[in-house]
Amino acid sequence: LIMFFLAGKCSSFHHVIVETPSCSSCSRSSPPVVIWLLSVRWEEERYEDGVKWKCLEHNGPYFPPEYQPLPYNVHFFYNGKKMKLSLAAEEVALFFAQMLDHEYTTKKVFRENFFRDWRKEMTHQERLVITDLEKCDFRELHAFHKDKVEARKALSKEEKQKDANQKIVDKYGFCLLDNHRERIGNFKLEPPGLFRGRGEHPKQGMLKKRIQPEDIIINCGKESKPPAPPAGHHWKEVRHDNTVTWLASWTENVQGSIKYIMLNANSKLKGEKDWEKYEVARKLKSCVDSIRDGYLRDLKSKQMVTRQRAVALYFIDKLALRAGNEKEEGETADTVGCCSLRVEHITLHDELDGNECVVEFDFLGKDSIRYYNKVPVIKKVFKNIKLFMENKDPGDELFDRLNTALLNKHLSSLMPGLTAKVFRTYNASITLQQQLQQLTNKADNVAEKLLSYNRANRAVAILCNHQRAPPKTFEQSMANLHSKIVARKEQLALAKTELKLAKKELKTRGSPDSKLQRKAAAVKRCEDQLLKMEVQATDREENKQIALGTSKLNYLDPRISVAWCKNMDVPIEKIYNKTQREKFAWAIDMTEADFEF
Repeated sequence: LIMFFLAGKCSSFHHVIVETPSCSSCSRSSPPVVIWLLSVRWEEERYEDGVKWKCLEHNGPYFPPEYQPLPYNVHFFYNGKKMKLSLAAEEVALFFAQMLDHEYTTKKVFRENFFRDWRKEMTHQERLVITDLEKCDFRELHAFHKDKVEARKALSKEEKQKDANQKIVDKYGFCLLDNHRERIGNFKLEPPGLFRGRGEHPKQGMLKKRIQPEDIIINCGKESKPPAPPAGHHWKEVRHDNTVTWLASWTENVQGSIKYIMLNANSKLKGEKDWEKYEVARKLKSCVDSIRDGYLRDLKSKQMVTRQRAVALYFIDKLALRAGNEKEEGETADTVGCCSLRVEHITLHDELDGNECVVEFDFLGKDSIRYYNKVPVIKKVFKNIKLFMENKDPGDELFDRLNTALLNKHLSSLMPGLTAKVFRTYNASITLQQQLQQLTNKADNVAEKLLSYNRANRAVAILCNHQRAPPKTFEQSMANLHSKIVARKEQLALAKTELKLAKKELKTRGSPDSKLQRKAAAVKRCEDQLLKMEVQATDREENKQIALGTSKLNYLDPRISVAWCKNMDVPIEKIYNKTQREKFAWAIDMTEADFEF
């Protein structure tokens, strides 16, 4: 340990318990020695040539349990008659039944996709009988599911956290990475179910099939023993690729996207990757002005591809639009990004509201979330878009000479590591920092400071189009909060009346000062509680359709938030929950109050 300290590998204290060996002269073991160790720096020794690790050993993914058939007294009905389903068809029917109280099962696309995939799991005889989803009665299956959920809720905390779960975590939840025991993030494979998607996804309702060992590629060290697959199965492939950080991968069947099992967010490799991402975005700050000058000059280029690239960069920079990668084979969702915009997604408003040139955007972005925005633009951009749209049909590409690869190739020539996504991260982070400087007052109380923080975060979420549907319970929870506010106002009015009476008594009868102090303290306490509730109500109302979590976890340099907390005397726990604090441990440990993005 002393050698470790002297080697200069340490930077911040962490509490570690080291087990000491048993005494050689007796059977008793010494008590654990508590040592304060210095944690390894995030920027300590790294391998060259893209190597991420030299030794990697793990037990593979944890597979969800096999389907258990329904009890004999729970029935599926078709056209009013009981019908016993085959095991595969029954399992998929239960997926649908579990969602009967959700609006998804009322949507035409969801129902059509589900019914088509469900019929694929049926036997030939079942397909001959079950031809109309409207004649299917899943109510008993739904009731069975609800009873199980309620029974689960009724369990004590201890019963829910059985030893069996801990054994699963101990076996599958950790790996050995370069002789360090590291936590694995998502070691449990997702069970089969129905795909929901976000927004109006065209594949909602499709069956997400059970992942089998034969679907999975395992990645581990050459010298380590590969994890054993479940009995009677084999892995699709075993690799020894130390230039990547994933432990297992497979291709899911609905969208054809590749899924990975990765290290936990607080692992050293994950922390390094996060740090590097934000450092690249931070470097953009030093050259962003020259890049902007460049694309503004390119708006007058004689080459059409250069003009299109310039306009695309203008939108990516000013609006934080995603670049818009080409779709995977078989992907049917009509989602687009900047480079894949079509003529039909753009409406031009010349001299709207005076002398302004305005571009109106209306398209489906990532996860089928609608992006709608009316944006004032400079005249050069407006004229170029008008030129790009000439003699084109609504379904034609706006940037027909440009794609994401060409755009990112150009960006990397301007700054190493620069991509369209880096622009998004840069603009999100710089917006947060600027908004925090404008909105925050050090004299405010913690509740008011948090409202300012959330408003700054919301400005970023709006910039990045991070929307959400209002929670189902929103109206009821707001009504409950407003009721509490009304009750607190009544309490405050009563407390003020009692304070006034105490002051009067002091003048007329010489009441003790202690009584007056108690009444004044009661008024102050009610005022503080009322302010906190009113701030909470404002915050909830403003955030009901905005998702703050996405930008906070993926686009905002956490060092900005940590520095703000230190400057404003706000506990970091008010900004980041436990999981987020683990993810951003590197930022919390190393950031000073004077940090600037």
